[in-house]
Amino acid sequence: MDAQIDVNRGEFTWKISCFTEQDANHLYSEAFTVSGCQWRILVFPKGNDSHHLSLFLAVPDSATLPYGWTRDAKFSLAVIDQIRDVRSIRWEAQRHYTAREKDWGFLKFIPLTELHSRTGGYLVDDTLVIKAEVCVLTVTPPTNIQPARPTDKFDSYFTALEEFVNGAETHGVRVGPSSCCQDGVLTAEIPSLEEVEKAKQSLTECLSDLFKLNIKEKLSEALSTLSSARIGLSSEQKIAIETFQANFNDFTSDFLAFEQDDAEFELHKLQKDQRFSAMKQSQETHILYKQLMDDLIMEEEKLKRKTGEVKSRKDKLLSDWEILLVEAEEAKLGYEDEQKKVAEAEEKKRIAEERMSRSTTAWSNLKAQFCLSFKIRNRP
Repeated sequence: MDAQIDVNRGEFTWKISCFTEQDANHLYSEAFTVSGCQWRILVFPKGNDSHHLSLFLAVPDSATLPYGWTRDAKFSLAVIDQIRDVRSIRWEAQRHYTAREKDWGFLKFIPLTELHSRTGGYLVDDTLVIKAEVCVLTVTPPTNIQPARPTDKFDSYFTALEEFVNGAETHGVRVGPSSCCQDGVLTAEIPSLEEVEKAKQSLTECLSDLFKLNIKEKLSEALSTLSSARIGLSSEQKIAIETFQANFNDFTSDFLAFEQDDAEFELHKLQKDQRFSAMKQSQETHILYKQLMDDLIMEEEKLKRKTGEVKSRKDKLLSDWEILLVEAEEAKLGYEDEQKKVAEAEEKKRIAEERMSRSTTAWSNLKAQFCLSFKIRNRP
């Protein structure tokens, strides 16, 4: 793997070893940088819903990019023929990248049969070589760029989710539950007028609530009675009953199918409503988390200011302490110097005292000798 970086243009070569042994649906290359933008290659080894190798150039860090970013790039992707380079396959494109469209490329780059052909040089020692060349044309960050905050990617996602939720609430359609009847009809003996009237009443109830559960037997019994009636029915009613009874199985099968489809619809609608509730709950929780994060950020700012004040006081104390240390060291050195001088002066004083003692003794002797002789001579 190697990469070449230029101001606006660069290339990247990706070697995929053990290519035929790859089980993943798709693979990503390592990210590489061109013109300050990160890119990576996306490959579908077994095709992306096609019998062709699929290749794309993707933006790997879209979730961390500033909200509203766009990128225009001209690029080419190539599958290298490792035996004869002239047979390498190369496709070019120029595309506009956004947060919604963060990968562009070629769905049908090369047929898988051609890629795996033994006569070709695309797979040598089960290694595939893909080369990307990228020229970044324009990069548009949002206006008034602010330093990214820890909550930016969450804000971006949940803002879009909120718009989706609001749209779903505005355009959602609610359909009430319904059910239908089932199959079967039998013939009966000729009923009495009282039985006919009772069957007509039962039929009326069935027709007024056709999709009520367990209505099939009641409807079948009413039709069976009325189809055998000789009195109590108009000719139009008899024709309607005969028509319905002749197609009873088809009609009830349709009702049964509707009941099953309606039940499936209700199930999916219920699941959709549950997912919708989960989305709203997530959105509400996001708002709570955002408020908590804002509070923590404010608290963090206060702590930073407090920390700054404490640091300033600490620095002042350390500065005063340094001055005190210097003064203490000067006092110590002065004390030691004076201590030496005291010792020297004390020794001088001792010597001076000894000398003075000798001098005092000599003076006393001299005084005694002269003063005593003077007194004797002058004695009357």
